[in-house]
Amino acid sequence: MFGSGSDSGQNHSGIAGTVLMPTRFEWPFGGRRVLLSGSFTRWQDHIAMSPMEDCPTVFQVVCNLTPGYHQYKFFVDGEWRHDERQPFVSGNYGVVNTIFLPRESDAIPELFSSDVPIRSNMDVDSDFLRLDAVPQISQAEIELSRQRISAFLSTHTAYELLPESGKVIALDVNLPVKQAFHILYEQGISVAPLWDFCKGQFVGVLTAIDFILILMELGNHGSNLTEEELETHSISAWKGGKLRLNRQIDCNLNSYSRSLIHGGPYDSLKDLALRFLQNKVSTLPIIHSSSSDGSFPQLLHLATLSGILKCICRHFKHSSSSLPILQQPICSIPIGTWVPKIGESSGKPIAMLRPNASLGAALSLLVRAEVSSVPIVDDNDSLLDIYCRSDITALAKDRAYSQIRLDELSIHKAIQLGQDASSPRGLFNGQMCQMCLRSDPLHKVLERLAVPGARRLVIVEAGSKRVEGIISVTDVFKFLFGC
Repeated sequence: MFGSGSDSGQNHSGIAGTVLMPTRFEWPFGGRRVLLSGSFTRWQDHIAMSPMEDCPTVFQVVCNLTPGYHQYKFFVDGEWRHDERQPFVSGNYGVVNTIFLPRESDAIPELFSSDVPIRSNMDVDSDFLRLDAVPQISQAEIELSRQRISAFLSTHTAYELLPESGKVIALDVNLPVKQAFHILYEQGISVAPLWDFCKGQFVGVLTAIDFILILMELGNHGSNLTEEELETHSISAWKGGKLRLNRQIDCNLNSYSRSLIHGGPYDSLKDLALRFLQNKVSTLPIIHSSSSDGSFPQLLHLATLSGILKCICRHFKHSSSSLPILQQPICSIPIGTWVPKIGESSGKPIAMLRPNASLGAALSLLVRAEVSSVPIVDDNDSLLDIYCRSDITALAKDRAYSQIRLDELSIHKAIQLGQDASSPRGLFNGQMCQMCLRSDPLHKVLERLAVPGARRLVIVEAGSKRVEGIISVTDVFKFLFGC
């Protein structure tokens, strides 16, 4: 519930010169408006908490607290509440939660000489975080963790991913592209398998990248595709012409030209995870047929790496000590993409854009860099929001795609167009961007990436929210498999 986290990084020490510890508070039980108050605010100030991306029932905030004992409560929709999952006591303010933050001398005994300023290992400022303050783990322990996770995935099947109830939407390949675009938006999804009635089988997947390429083609002055033609232009016709477009923009998005990448209910979770990585796909249809020739296939589920990660977290929840790697801070293991330090020439740079950049620039970056999202930052590289490939379906609202020019519409306006009037999301305040700190242990990162819909965490500096890196669910599995 608490620990090193990410958000506003508000200072509530009241003591000059005191070393503060970024501490994340979470309220996971929903509400319209959630506030935090405690002994660290003298029970007078209320701190607004923000809903998490793709999980609006979970609210969070980060406060910079002094070491020691603190009490706190949540003010949820006008009612005082406490979290029964966390330590609590009865006090002058009723039942309150408690938290104890050890002093640096307790947390890191005798690690530094007396003439070197000691900073908490919860501090994520890369200029001050010392490598000798990071818990060390041997390569043997890393391999042991990998072997145990691999053994679990090898002995469990895709059946564990199937929900007890739910629906899976598939689209006829002869459906007009425009209609498909609106269906995905109305259903709140960004991917759908494609069914060919003549062949009697699933033949592909329609994804957000298809609509990005379509909009880029519509914005191309030499395009043979017009907005009016979308009324009759079928998905199959679009897929047939996609190779030409991919060659024009010089990218490697040619997944449509190969056979459908899918899995079966009896496939092991390890096989599915490797299929994700090898084919660079984000969704894997789980298809079953009782016939030996594969006829009359049934679409059971759309699997994701987040779903497989959730199985891992659930299985090792009460035996995390068997995986030594889980307690390691993410900054100490080779995982994710990090902003190169000053003077470093190696490493893949993180693609970021300013809020006034055009939507066309964002879409082009998503395609050319082959990334699923682009952080939106201010002039100090502090995180404001994030634009994802799946956000493109929001332009189907009120046919916004037909009323804009990609090179004239800013990302700021594009996100506004996609917002629902009743949405609690605050524009450009980072509330819906899932974040973490470099000092967060791996198990916290895994738990957050296992949330349905979560695909990446932006690593930020506490307080300033300056972007330090990105960890995707794909990065996690590459690390777990030693890729």
